[in-house]
Amino acid sequence: MPNQPTTYLKLHKVPIILALLSAFLYYTFAYQLERTDFIKLLTLFAASFFICYKLIQFEKWNFKFLIITGILFRLIFLAAEPNLSQDYYRFIWDGHLVGNFINPYLAVPNALILQSDLAIPNAQLLYDGMGDLSAKHFSNYPPLNQLLFAIAALLGGKSIMGSVLVMKTMIILSDIGIFYFGRKLLKKLNRSPHLIFWYFLNPLVIIELTGNLHFEGVMLFFFVWALYLLSEKKWGLAAIPYALSICVKLVPLLFLPLFLKHLGLKKSTGFYALIGLSCLLLFLPFYSAEFIANYSKTVGLWFSNFEFNAGLYNAIKQMAIQFDGKPWELIKIYGKITPIITVIAVLLFTFFRDNQKISVLITSMLAVLTLYYFMSATVHPWYIIFLLVLGVFSPYRYALLWSATVALSYYAYSKADFKENLGLIAVEYISVYVFLIYEILNSKRQIPFFRKK
Repeated sequence: MPNQPTTYLKLHKVPIILALLSAFLYYTFAYQLERTDFIKLLTLFAASFFICYKLIQFEKWNFKFLIITGILFRLIFLAAEPNLSQDYYRFIWDGHLVGNFINPYLAVPNALILQSDLAIPNAQLLYDGMGDLSAKHFSNYPPLNQLLFAIAALLGGKSIMGSVLVMKTMIILSDIGIFYFGRKLLKKLNRSPHLIFWYFLNPLVIIELTGNLHFEGVMLFFFVWALYLLSEKKWGLAAIPYALSICVKLVPLLFLPLFLKHLGLKKSTGFYALIGLSCLLLFLPFYSAEFIANYSKTVGLWFSNFEFNAGLYNAIKQMAIQFDGKPWELIKIYGKITPIITVIAVLLFTFFRDNQKISVLITSMLAVLTLYYFMSATVHPWYIIFLLVLGVFSPYRYALLWSATVALSYYAYSKADFKENLGLIAVEYISVYVFLIYEILNSKRQIPFFRKK
């Protein structure tokens, strides 16, 4: 009888070599990359993306190989300090505040750091690390996220890297959960289960979530779990993880009206009530009169004050500069109308589209979130991961392309003032626009943004 390990190595020699090469690339990214080195960063990202494509192409039915490979890629980042984001300093800061029963929504770090009795280990290091922008604003992270920060701070103790390790473990476990429920949901939708690997092996997911500690993965775990329960007609149970998803990141709030037709008036009322009650219970420990004002103000800043990797917004801004050289009034107006347009789009998809089928509902979510990101003034690379997940469960692949081209926005990290290269941003967005139009026009499917069934 032939030696089975030897036979396996012969049959899977190329994928194993590719996986080892990818592991080397991720190791280099995690431990030997300065974010100011844009050429090296982009080369590592592009090579990792190409290998991701080849691994799925060669081994898409070898689930055990790909799931182990995806986990190993994440473990490479486990002991690495995040090198593309400094947000984790604020996470740990907030975590220590919550652990000491200090409300992170009531005082900004700029004020707290002046207190001589502040009970935060490494307070000055965390304060310096989070940066001026974060330090002067109230926390904008919802309550379940704050609880996770507190657990990480408690388990990490006085060690910053200890807290980082705990948070990375949370994110890796969440990704495994997304794989589990995502594969089951794909089967319910009569789609190939291997499509979940476009999430699980995607370099953007591995680098930005496990590598740089963004909690979109935790949010998406609860979100995908909720979608699976909805596909099983268990809307009552689905409301709980959906509420937990909102309480990690607020983005799923955007989709709530879409459930009206999916569940019907009676069930959707119960669904909304359970979500509202769950969210209320999680927000309640942080409640105060100041909390509502501070949190609303902080969240509102994202619509009008911050700019990064914007598509339509940058185009309009540049046109305003060319015509009168004073774009700021136009920018203020743009910031005000963006949420209005988004709400109108959600309502149109709610009342003029039949979202009874879970597949149609997901495509409506994809369309609404795409429109919002196309208009937004701030689109950080990790934001695209939500689109990527929704795209996995739909027939459209432009979000997958965007998860690759968004790496061009990393150019800003190479500049001390984070000045963007608008030419690279244009390449990123135009490629996505063109591919989206191609997908719509080159298929026999009706346009998903407007079709009813």
